[in-house]
Amino acid sequence: MTVRIAPSILSADFSKLGDEIAMCEAGGADWIHIDVMDGRFVPNLTYGAKVIETVRACTSLSLDVHMMVVEPEQYFDDFVAAGADGLTIHAEAAPHLHRQLTRIRELGCRAGVALNPATPLTAVSEILPELDLLLIMTVNPGFGAQEFIPYSPGKVRRARQLLDEGASGAVLEVDGGVSRATIKDLWEAGADTFVAGNAIFSAADPRAEIGALRGRCGVLV
Repeated sequence: MTVRIAPSILSADFSKLGDEIAMCEAGGADWIHIDVMDGRFVPNLTYGAKVIETVRACTSLSLDVHMMVVEPEQYFDDFVAAGADGLTIHAEAAPHLHRQLTRIRELGCRAGVALNPATPLTAVSEILPELDLLLIMTVNPGFGAQEFIPYSPGKVRRARQLLDEGASGAVLEVDGGVSRATIKDLWEAGADTFVAGNAIFSAADPRAEIGALRGRCGVLV
């Protein structure tokens, strides 16, 4: 199974964003994760289409856009035009998941659904054929550098079982508190894609940290 490392620029130094992205690329990152927060769905406000456009100009890596926003469909066209390769919306903020995922796919993007820690997997069980990515939050969304919820691997394991039983080829991504201490358990539970922000950008050698995280999954770098 593939291991993908997706550094989250939420923890990057925005005064040298181009350099930070180049460092991630040189370190072997697979995707760049962009957290969009509207101050309504989560208690924080970040960035939108302009930053996606800026990141797109810096790299050819896949841009994994995590939309922590209400009424996410308002942003689909602008984010895709800015260069997003994948759009992940929250089940809690998207009462018309089938319609919204269909629209994301129509725009040529990877269609993902994120679930908060307290949201059950049944929230996506009826729309598995529409899923290109399932994101399990292992912290409550809204801020970086939060403490990993220790029973998260159990939910990841159940998510892997759900996808496998549904013959889904969807990516199984985790986000929140991913570090050298937690990534192996998440990998063994069945996750294949790991969003890491603080663990990478606060490391003594951020570039090497990407390889170190991958190595914790038993994958040679």
